[in-house]
Amino acid sequence: MARPDALLVQTAPFENLLYSKNTHAASCIHRSLGSVTIPPPACMLRPLEAPLRYLFGPGPSNVPPRVLAAGGRPIIGHLHPEMYEIMNDIKKGIQYAFQTKNNMTIAMSGSGHTAMECAVFNTVEPGESVVVAVNGIWGERVAEIAERMGARVHRMVKAPGGYYSNEEIEQTLAKHKPVLFFLTHGESSAGLVHPVDGIGDICLRHNCLFLVDSVASLGGAPLFMDEQKIDILYTGSQKALNAPPGTAPISFNERACKKMFNRKTKPVSYLLDMTHLSNYWGCDGKTARIYHHTGPVSGFFSLRESLSILAEKGLENSWRQHKEVAEYLWKGLEDLGLKLFIKDKDLRLPCVTTISIPQGYNWRELLTYIMKHHQMEMTGGLGPSVGMVLRVGLMGYNCNKANADLALAALADALKVCPKSKA
Repeated sequence: MARPDALLVQTAPFENLLYSKNTHAASCIHRSLGSVTIPPPACMLRPLEAPLRYLFGPGPSNVPPRVLAAGGRPIIGHLHPEMYEIMNDIKKGIQYAFQTKNNMTIAMSGSGHTAMECAVFNTVEPGESVVVAVNGIWGERVAEIAERMGARVHRMVKAPGGYYSNEEIEQTLAKHKPVLFFLTHGESSAGLVHPVDGIGDICLRHNCLFLVDSVASLGGAPLFMDEQKIDILYTGSQKALNAPPGTAPISFNERACKKMFNRKTKPVSYLLDMTHLSNYWGCDGKTARIYHHTGPVSGFFSLRESLSILAEKGLENSWRQHKEVAEYLWKGLEDLGLKLFIKDKDLRLPCVTTISIPQGYNWRELLTYIMKHHQMEMTGGLGPSVGMVLRVGLMGYNCNKANADLALAALADALKVCPKSKA
């Protein structure tokens, strides 16, 4: 049996070690509690303030109370059965809005740019040929995205407001033999709605996927994904759908799925990989949905409610309303002596009207005055249309003649008050 003094000798180093560790832990705690050198910022000690404004620009637009209320509902888990049910509802709502039966229909966790990148990253591999119709900023963006992931990009370029004939498109596809052709349906930077009929057939003949951006047009101008043989279609939540920014519906048909699920290389983005997203949205036929990322639960609540409002109204009624309000606005603008940027009435985007900057005026001064004195957002051009146009958007919840009258009154006031150069 060991002597007691021997036990003491044996345990002493252990006790010293415990003392050392506890002292170090106490020191760390003391330092964590008492060594903060950056104080709480004063702005974070004040309540959040956000002004009430008329959002009459190209988006986001004002959100209906129903959608705001839906986004404020209690959070549930992003993998709860109830959340899957809401996601299934969203899928059906997108199918209606897109006029498609595509199974591979989801909403991206992010803005329209997220859907844009998802479409390109999943269907194009490095070294493949892509043709992009550029007649505003969105074609420019897609071209850059495709170049960044290693595609050989061929641009068809026209000035803002220009559009492409089917003959021009067919000639370009025949020359470059792309795997993907991109077109913007609603080019919000120029206020143009591009004809789509017949282009899907051209892409079929040239074994090329047809990708369409409808962020600024969905719900405001007729578009039929299946009928018009669009292979990939995406939009954003914040324009005519009237949900907050942050979710982006997208749909792929069977042709697109065959291309993206038979790749030689993995997509450059893990987050946007449709192999995983198709499972998260229950589109891959598997029983279990596996965690991929945490979706924006409140954003999906809002998107579901906005799609519900569109379903209740009906697509045809929504298209009709946007057309009637746009024509009312166009007449009012011409009565003010302003010139519409898109001359052909049939090519004007109903959701976003572009006005040629009136001669002699500083467009920034006009917009600043309208914001300051009318609490109203209108914007200038974007990308290649900067310095060419003013943009007025009346979409979804904002799309009515009373708001058109408010916009016209604000413009009339600005034109009267803001200085005009004598040149």
